[in-house]
Amino acid sequence: MKVLVDENLPPALARSLSALFNEKHEVIHIRERFGPGVKDIDWIQELSDEGRWIIISGDRRITRNRAEYNAFRASNLVGFFLSRGLYKSPIIKQMERLLALWQTIETQSGIVQGGAMFELPMTSVRIKQM
Repeated sequence: MKVLVDENLPPALARSLSALFNEKHEVIHIRERFGPGVKDIDWIQELSDEGRWIIISGDRRITRNRAEYNAFRASNLVGFFLSRGLYKSPIIKQMERLLALWQTIETQSGIVQGGAMFELPMTSVRIKQM
């Protein structure tokens, strides 16, 4: 599984996941790949052209901005967006929840079509489709 952690989450989170899943998954931070400040439309299109990528994001604007939303929905990407409470939580809590939900992220990303979006909850083990 190829996983991109977006710019609204710290690079340390991506590095930690990368170290943990080194043999199984490729996990990178968006700045590693595109540098700082890349436009959402640009990275969505480029990664989609490469095939299936899993996106872990704190940027819920993608789900509200019409152009970004449409680009994501038409892509090969599968997005997992932190809920508002989880996004505002310390990085330790974010990592805890990602690890608790990782198996669900793996499973879900393997059975849905590209363009799917899900919300990662603060406490539940159920993810909600957006």
